[in-house]
Amino acid sequence: MAAHESQGLDGQLRTAKRNVSLLTVAQAILGSAAPLSFSVGGLAGFQLLGADKSLATAPLTGFNVGVALGAIVVAVASRFLGRRESFMVGALMGAIGGAVAALALFRSDFWLFAFGLLLIGLSGGFTQKIRFAAADASPTFYKGKAISWILAGGIVSAIVGPQLAIWLKDWMEPVTFAGAFMGLVPLMLLAIVVLFFLKLPDASSKTGVNGEAARPLSEIVMTQRFATGMICGISSYALMTFMMTGAPLAMVVGCGFSSDLATLGIQWHVIAMFAPSFFTGMLISRFGTEKVVAAGLLILMSCAIVAHMGVELWNFWLALVLLGIGWNFGFIGATAIVASSYRAHEADKVQGFHDIILFGTVALSSFSSGKVFSAFGWSVMNLVIWPVTIVCLILIVLQMRAAARKERS
Repeated sequence: MAAHESQGLDGQLRTAKRNVSLLTVAQAILGSAAPLSFSVGGLAGFQLLGADKSLATAPLTGFNVGVALGAIVVAVASRFLGRRESFMVGALMGAIGGAVAALALFRSDFWLFAFGLLLIGLSGGFTQKIRFAAADASPTFYKGKAISWILAGGIVSAIVGPQLAIWLKDWMEPVTFAGAFMGLVPLMLLAIVVLFFLKLPDASSKTGVNGEAARPLSEIVMTQRFATGMICGISSYALMTFMMTGAPLAMVVGCGFSSDLATLGIQWHVIAMFAPSFFTGMLISRFGTEKVVAAGLLILMSCAIVAHMGVELWNFWLALVLLGIGWNFGFIGATAIVASSYRAHEADKVQGFHDIILFGTVALSSFSSGKVFSAFGWSVMNLVIWPVTIVCLILIVLQMRAAARKERS
């Protein structure tokens, strides 16, 4: 009996590793849309506006609104089409969004450009589901590593996205940046081919393996573990987006650096977001999710310190690198906490709720980024990090104490 169970577990692990490998490749391709959009989206919006530039980051807000909407659409699509097919639909939306954004730049239509980025963001909402799909298709002991490997695929995204922006921004001269967004079309179509080979389990059942009914959503989200994971994940992501969105404007408009230097800064930032994923899963296994999240929050604080020190190129680049590492530890750890707070047959509704709140907040953070930069400047933007990270650290300490009490009992 034990040998039979061991063989079954080995088979599950082999299937999980195959799916995680394919999902990592898909994540690497689809994830390129975000760093490309954030590298040049604000600058493109800036050049489309008249005298009032305060809405320059509105297209990026459209991107994040699209991600929030995508969290809803992907939950519905997964139930009716299946996860593999829904991911393929999401990739197609990304291709359409890239074409619309390029067309908008040719027409000098600011709001059409924002709509194009909303479509790209909608595709990104589907992409965000990939990390949960990898976790749900993995044995319990492999979930942290699965999430970590998926996000490790972002290293490729970190290079491909910004480099596409640099290589293709003048491809359709005299319309700057149109070529970069048009480059998303073949990239998204390639992702569809990769996704075709997935074999994901059905996560839509209303009962668990032992026949237990799914708990009400309100019951799950009110648990301390879920609330702590969601708040820390949202805070890590919102702070990262707030700073990342404003950084290119601060570098180019505020300090006179070239757009290529700003794009390279975003590239190093996105590499830092995903490179630690090769060992974040091991750190979670060794030290626990709460300690990894706490480390991420402390690194976000160090980002604020470096940014406060000056406005030289190294200040921006180092702050962006620290911002990326802090996000990685904070967000992966928080995602693992959330993923351990629900049962497999409760996944879709919990993940949908989580990502709607997450990316709704992220959309507000990107919108406020341009407003805060225009009104107060880069130095005031850095101050936002402190109160948010302090609150999250308090929640993590309380969660650790609760877990310790549970172990003793």
